[in-house]
Amino acid sequence: MSDTAYPSVNDLTLEEKASLTSGGDAWHLQGVESKGIPGYMITDGPHGLRKSLASSTGETDLNDSVPATCFPPAAGLSSSWNPELIHKVGEAMAEECIQEKVAVILGPGVNIKRNPLGGRCFEYWSEDPYLAGHEAVGIVAGVQSKGVGTSLKHFAANNQETDRLRVSANISQRALREIYFPAFEHIVKTAQPWTIMCSYNRINGVHSAQNRWLLTDVLRDEWGYEGIVMSDWGADHDRVASLNAGLNLEMPPSYTDDQIVYAARDGRIQPEQLDRMAQGMVDLVNKTRSAMSIDDYHFDVDAHDEVAHQAAIESMVLLKNDDDILPVAANAKIAVIGEFARTPRYQGGGSSHITPTKMTSFLDTLAARGVDVAFAPGFTLDLEPADRTLEAEAVETAKNADVVLMFLGLPEAAESEGFDRETLDIPAKQVELLKAVAAENKNIVVVLSNGSVVSVAPWAGNAKGILESWLLGQAGGPALADVIFGKVSPSGKLAQTIPMNINDDPSMINWPGEEGHVDYGEGVFVGYRYYDTYDKAVDYPFGFGLSYATFAIDGVNVAKTGANTAHVTATVTNTSDVDAAETVQVYVAPGKAAVARPKHELKGFRKVFLKAGESAEITFDLDERAFAYWSEKFNDWHVEAGEYTVEVGTSSRDIAAVAVVTLDGDGKALPLDEWSTFGEWADDPVGSKIVASVYAEGEAGNLPQLPDNDMMRMFLKSMPINSMPMLMSDGGKAITAFMLDEYAKIAKIAETAE
Repeated sequence: MSDTAYPSVNDLTLEEKASLTSGGDAWHLQGVESKGIPGYMITDGPHGLRKSLASSTGETDLNDSVPATCFPPAAGLSSSWNPELIHKVGEAMAEECIQEKVAVILGPGVNIKRNPLGGRCFEYWSEDPYLAGHEAVGIVAGVQSKGVGTSLKHFAANNQETDRLRVSANISQRALREIYFPAFEHIVKTAQPWTIMCSYNRINGVHSAQNRWLLTDVLRDEWGYEGIVMSDWGADHDRVASLNAGLNLEMPPSYTDDQIVYAARDGRIQPEQLDRMAQGMVDLVNKTRSAMSIDDYHFDVDAHDEVAHQAAIESMVLLKNDDDILPVAANAKIAVIGEFARTPRYQGGGSSHITPTKMTSFLDTLAARGVDVAFAPGFTLDLEPADRTLEAEAVETAKNADVVLMFLGLPEAAESEGFDRETLDIPAKQVELLKAVAAENKNIVVVLSNGSVVSVAPWAGNAKGILESWLLGQAGGPALADVIFGKVSPSGKLAQTIPMNINDDPSMINWPGEEGHVDYGEGVFVGYRYYDTYDKAVDYPFGFGLSYATFAIDGVNVAKTGANTAHVTATVTNTSDVDAAETVQVYVAPGKAAVARPKHELKGFRKVFLKAGESAEITFDLDERAFAYWSEKFNDWHVEAGEYTVEVGTSSRDIAAVAVVTLDGDGKALPLDEWSTFGEWADDPVGSKIVASVYAEGEAGNLPQLPDNDMMRMFLKSMPINSMPMLMSDGGKAITAFMLDEYAKIAKIAETAE
């Protein structure tokens, strides 16, 4: 056997094939060493390598892992709106995997932030599927460009931690296709992740690991997925059912390979299906072999820390900057208040918890750069009551400062994998401290640390500046200093809306479900799709973010390039004397539609760095999907003919210019029958001709005449034609029979012509 190629599944025994469909242990694939198939290691991500160190009991300590670069979690990185930067992060992660002999890193996670209380929002990308897919694809492409695999997760509809191991997410087909699938779909079609991890939960009653429609019909047959599907850890409850559904790999192993062997022997698993699942595992090992054969590789710790540094800079979102309080002058007398400045919360809790290669706090950075500040912790990083001594010290420290930098946010105990948050509020003791400091000094900048949005409106009046820094990874200290002191301009944009109140969120009426299920009753109206459509007041809209520079967008033009496609051009100009980046966003707003559609949806974005006074022309190509909705009637994507408005702006509510394009539509039409309404007949290209004949035959006396008053016509329009006798007795029967007969004649002529 060649030492550069693996055998095919045809070279394996039944028992060996079965063994490949389960792990060797909690963190290794199960190899077949005698056939040249090693059991490579796979580890957690998704914002850096978490290679676990086994304890003496053989269990895993989530906080015990080899040092690796901790990049900003998706909560922050998603606000960069910079796919090229994200690709660099992916490349760096892969190099660390090569050093540690890790074949697959488990991430990115692209589940939708359906509700900001979701405990795992910190490692997911956005409330918007277009943004999530077009950003996170950079991680997949970047990691895999170095010969290491990724695991796109959690497929699908894993949007809460409450009862996550078994809850049934009851979701309409349309909501799945428009909101919860597209990020996965885009990454699959664009980057072909080598593995996908299925979710714990059920979807409409069926566990994801056993859902053939999900794992085979949609993922493989519709989207053309070529990689393997693994279970989340413990999500496989029936190995035979899961393998038949399209699950290649059970993790961790349940040591029940004999179940697969018996099922294959007695016909419950077809030989071809087992071969497909096992061959996928052979193929995965083959893809990773080259990278895993590199010995004595050492990644550049400092270079990766610099990538994390740049990622942290671009993750920050400037929400408020009254009186241009930022950037802070170098010679200002500064007070720094808040334990987060000394003990940063730089990542989320749970399976993604990384041991960083280095860790630099904001205070550490200031000390290294020779910036003299007065510091007071103000509060403890727990959920305990306020410490009045710490509060008094903080207020005294802030009294005579030119500017007060207050580091507030959520301690780790407030949000983590494993539980959902109960409130949007930051701890009350922090808000009380802010008010106390503001009573003595009005020049306050709040720097937030949190993995998902927090309420801002209740305390914002006490601060002139608000910098949302999310969780910035290990290089957050120098990144914060760069932004706060004006070395660089903030350029982040919100990847999720900040609502005024959690009860404004449309999912709250069903959150987090009951009796083992959660109804996604808001349908496609998630995040800004709801807030903007129904003119709901929000604190800060999706896509929002301030800069130290100012920009103008003009020259917006939309040109039709096909029946249902368009090309958009715009010019963006830096109108200030500050070099900075702006993110131009394109939204598509449908006209009159047959279904309830959001006011507008993000369909393109471009981050552009411009020197002071510089301009750039940017272009976007909108494909047919940019204008389509998922039609449950057609069980397919559908573009209606008519006018669509293309909006170009800097947030979902800051639209600089609009242009209208008229599309032909895709011409989809369902066959008409007796259950089609009279209105549907009238709107159909063929049916409209028959309706015209009904009127003509009525005027000629060959058929009863249709009602001619507005009320009766209103009833008629919404009525299936088999109900017309309700309005017209025998006359209605005659009209129904005539319409069906004429339609059959036309169908027969069309069939003959073919």
